[in-house]
Amino acid sequence: MFEEMESPGLLDSLEPGPVLAGLLRAIDVGQVAGHDRIAVLRAHQRMASYYQAQVYEDMAAVSDALHEVDDDPVLADESAAAEIRAALRLTRRAADTELSFALDLRQRLPRVWKLLAAGDIDVRRARTITHGTSHLSVARAREVVDEIVEHAPRLTTGELAARIRRVCLEIDPDEAADRYQKSRSFRRVTSEPTPAGTSHLMGFDLPPHRVAAIMRRLNRIAKSLRVSGEKRTMDQLRADVLLDLLQGPNENGKGGVVDIHVDLDTLARLADHPGELAGYGPVIADIARQVTEHQARAQWRFTTTDPDTGRVIHIGITRRRPTADQQRAVEAQHPTCIFPGCRMPATDCDLDHRIPYGEGGATTTS
Repeated sequence: MFEEMESPGLLDSLEPGPVLAGLLRAIDVGQVAGHDRIAVLRAHQRMASYYQAQVYEDMAAVSDALHEVDDDPVLADESAAAEIRAALRLTRRAADTELSFALDLRQRLPRVWKLLAAGDIDVRRARTITHGTSHLSVARAREVVDEIVEHAPRLTTGELAARIRRVCLEIDPDEAADRYQKSRSFRRVTSEPTPAGTSHLMGFDLPPHRVAAIMRRLNRIAKSLRVSGEKRTMDQLRADVLLDLLQGPNENGKGGVVDIHVDLDTLARLADHPGELAGYGPVIADIARQVTEHQARAQWRFTTTDPDTGRVIHIGITRRRPTADQQRAVEAQHPTCIFPGCRMPATDCDLDHRIPYGEGGATTTS
């Protein structure tokens, strides 16, 4: 049937619906010339968008029906999500997300739904628009949609998101400035462990100009390290540079405190039991050993345990100055200066290391 068409452009000219669906049903794409397959692909995508729009309209209709019979809007929303979850075999979170998106399309941004139903945009672009305007009032969000609606079908999701951000700023600069200041007040850095034993370091709500400057610096330093023989990728180099810059030197105990919990067998490389890094959680044995080896000159607290029973054998802290408890213990044991013939009260004396701290002397009462 495709061969009987004057040109593949006929498919592009048809709106999604029963007629286009019937034509596509009769086409064996394997028998279509290479370039014409692009027309078939575009037509199928428009039909997919058309049907997706119908699905979201149906979800909104389920919600409308339950709101009509239930005076409690919260309970009606929960019931609608539950019905959708059961009907489509979705998880609770997926059902909530899909229903929220459906209501956004049919109630908050109906013009976006029309674009989807007409096959002019796909679900990815529809989500980009609803997400990019979610922080706006309904009136402002619709203004933004009116501004970008002509360009949306021709833009990638990344380009579309950038255009939406710009329009949001242009429509009401004062409101945009207020949103920025409010969001910036929530700036934070967090970390989270991964199942692979690595960790994610994430910064949120940071000033964009500073983030851009940081990325430029990371790129510049990473590129300078790409010398002959360097096997790390640019992503790996940027990550390593970031870690080196943030961690900084650990000289004379000025680099902070490292708190590690590890057994003796692991430190002695007789076993590979996981360690426990305070403020983070379990780490593989190699990381536990690296902490103790690479932070040798930093201050770190340690807990040594029996590998068989897990019983704590010893706890301690490496630091230059003694703790108050250590000072009292030494003064109680030696009421006066220990130099032969000196009777200076210990409380007026200086506590010092028998082996200089700079040469590895431990800060212990012994």
